Amino acid sequence: MPALTQPHAARGRHNIHAMGREKLKAHLAVLLFSLLVSGSFSFGGIATQLIDPIALQALRYALTVALIGLLCLKLGVSLALPREPWRFGVLGLLMAVYMTTMFIALQFTKPVATGAIFTLMPLLSAVFAWFLMRQHTRPGVLVSLLIAATGAVWVIFRGDVSALLAFDIGRGEMIYFVGVLCHAAYVPLLRLFNRKEAPLAFVFWAAVATFGFILVPAAPRLVAVNFLTLPPIVWIAVLYLSVIATAVTFFLLQYASMRLPAPKVLAYGYLTPTFIIVIEGLIGHGWASASVFLGALVTACGLLVMALLPD
Repeated sequence: MPALTQPHAARGRHNIHAMGREKLKAHLAVLLFSLLVSGSFSFGGIATQLIDPIALQALRYALTVALIGLLCLKLGVSLALPREPWRFGVLGLLMAVYMTTMFIALQFTKPVATGAIFTLMPLLSAVFAWFLMRQHTRPGVLVSLLIAATGAVWVIFRGDVSALLAFDIGRGEMIYFVGVLCHAAYVPLLRLFNRKEAPLAFVFWAAVATFGFILVPAAPRLVAVNFLTLPPIVWIAVLYLSVIATAVTFFLLQYASMRLPAPKVLAYGYLTPTFIIVIEGLIGHGWASASVFLGALVTACGLLVMALLPD
């Protein structure tokens, strides 16, 4: 009997190490997700000065659907209507509401205010994960989320206490809060709705559903667009948003959500304001102050503690 226990113990240690590697990959995937999403703010911010933002979102998802569809055909991935197609309808509606409310909210409020609302997403996701899957969040993870959120809010308000104290909840903030609720529910649902489909097929049908819902408010705006006169930066933004910020980030989000609790996945969104500040500085739009980078350091420390804590 003792001779039999050693191989079992070795296999157990191997499984533990393999799980550790998978968790590390998941953390790196969601970190890259946050970085790539941050780039979309710079590209999208430039492009929306030249084209209606909701029309831009429709073009983004149209190209995403076309590219992923062609990739599926090339790789022989079946695009047959999946079982329980209502799953993708739910995911598409949630993402479409988030995308639409974000741009509607910006008509009434400033990006700094929507950024503050965004920091509520990981905590809201923890609530949805508990209701949908009884997924518990450890107290240590919640504390690290609060620390990371504090640093993120400091970055968003650029280290200005008076700006933070003057924050007023208005119509735009309430509209965007509806979108944040939808996105907070989206991540745990990715795991709950997964039926072991091919990842490409899952991404395709989720993108199709999102495009269908976004097309409703975008259709009249698309008719008014003169596509022949659009400058190259708009098409560059559409390409980045559709391939990098939609398709690639969906793969990363799906990969991470299958291996990490929803609050840990969304917590990396706290780094988005910091990444945006760095990207804006690199492209010549000016650098933030030292106090802002101090807030970014607090966020990074909170996320590091969270990453090291058990799930």
